[in-house]
Amino acid sequence: MSSQAEDPSPQPLPPKAPGLLRSSGVVGIMTMLSRVLGLVRDMVIARYFGAGAGADAFFVAFKIPNFLRRLFAEGAFSQAFVPVLSSYRQNEDIAEVRRLVNAVSGSLGLVLLGVTIVAMLGAPLLTAVFAPGFLDDEYKFGLASDMLRITFPYLLLISLTAFAGGILNSYDRFAIPAFTPVLLNLAMIGAAIFLTPLMEAPVMALAWGVFIAGALQLFFQLPFLMRLGLLPRPRVDYRHEGVSRILKLMAPALFGVSVSQINLLLDTVLASFLQTGSVSWLYYSDRLSELPLGVFGIAIATVILPSLSRKHAAASADQFAATLDWAVRAVLLIGLPAVVALALLAEPLIATLFHYGEVTDRDVAMSAQSLRAYSAGLLAFMLIKVLAPGFFAREDTKTPVKIGIIAMVANMAMNLALIVPLAHAGLALATSLSAWLNGLLLWWGLRKEGAWKSQSGWPRFLLQLAFANLALAAVVLYLRAPVSDWLAAPGMQRAADMGILVAAGVAVYFIALALAGVRVRHFRHR
Repeated sequence: MSSQAEDPSPQPLPPKAPGLLRSSGVVGIMTMLSRVLGLVRDMVIARYFGAGAGADAFFVAFKIPNFLRRLFAEGAFSQAFVPVLSSYRQNEDIAEVRRLVNAVSGSLGLVLLGVTIVAMLGAPLLTAVFAPGFLDDEYKFGLASDMLRITFPYLLLISLTAFAGGILNSYDRFAIPAFTPVLLNLAMIGAAIFLTPLMEAPVMALAWGVFIAGALQLFFQLPFLMRLGLLPRPRVDYRHEGVSRILKLMAPALFGVSVSQINLLLDTVLASFLQTGSVSWLYYSDRLSELPLGVFGIAIATVILPSLSRKHAAASADQFAATLDWAVRAVLLIGLPAVVALALLAEPLIATLFHYGEVTDRDVAMSAQSLRAYSAGLLAFMLIKVLAPGFFAREDTKTPVKIGIIAMVANMAMNLALIVPLAHAGLALATSLSAWLNGLLLWWGLRKEGAWKSQSGWPRFLLQLAFANLALAAVVLYLRAPVSDWLAAPGMQRAADMGILVAAGVAVYFIALALAGVRVRHFRHR
């Protein structure tokens, strides 16, 4: 019984309290690096494999474990595990924390191993479910099934990676988990370039690239867990109190993540009934609106969840509220100028990034319509990312699910109401409006429960933001050339002009903030 107390393995390093602004910046930079490399990865795949049968088969074989990853590893599990681990870290000794880590790793690993074996054996069935159109093409169906047997273990590896990342995030080691996705892009780029010549079916190189990426991402994090003294020694124990808590929290969280996936599926289904090009226009505009959401909104959400969990465990209600208030201000500081930029530069941005090859002037104009509609909800999307952790940190996963269901039903109704007058842009606008409903209900719920308490200085802060964003809008409108000029210009000129616009806008925005009295120290929060 005393073996745990005498455990000679290293003790976790003393808890640090890095500033949330600094930590969010680190995660944001790493996420931006991953997004850029993801774009390079897509360009390499297109260069080597185009859009033929092999590429179609690979995207299906990669989509299946990747879909389950979003649903499980980075969704329900992370939202349930981090608050429980933070509670143990706050209230229990290191021996109990280790027991939790060991029990979760063993129990999670066993389930994932079983799912992986079943999926590999039933790969043709999974392929038929996710890509029924392949059933008429024996070659494509067989290739996708063969690649799925190689790619599906990625779910096991990336889920364990998310588990390791949850531990590191809980101990304020944000840079390592944030950098880890870069390895996926590097592995797939390397596989496309170096493994393709060695394969009988060249596209199989990408499947092996996914498998290698999963292993790299997991083993990359293990030395950092060892430094913390929390390298797991897996032990299957579903009766462990912490494992039971995690499982109870995961059920509603898993359903909540499924709700968002249903919304995305519904948008795609409805868009498929519209004129040709509607799905692509929504895709291009969504890719642009996702950039500030992924780099800033998700970065702040990643950083505040373990911080809020510890404050809840320590019964620090005032600090909990202050952290939520800080997160909302940080989102407004970055989100509002992003909304202004996307709305005013919709056509130039679409033209700069996508107006090549088969993309026509009309495609740019139609994509810009849905981009403006998405930009109307960008701030709400970001607020949802930072308000939902206010519930998860208190181990309340049911309330966000209930609110998500309300928003989903509203989104369906608004889709049907707006699709006729506004076509594809109506679908984007419905998504934005339902996001605002979701965000406002989350805020109201936190306020009603006393978790949200407005801090001092809001009127002044809002005036400062208004001044800076008006200055940004003025300089963008002054420098922006007519849309026809953007469409006629060669690609390099469009890129150079966009670089000048972005640099000028960023400079003016932050100069205006400084003139209005906003300082970096105002956003340093530990």
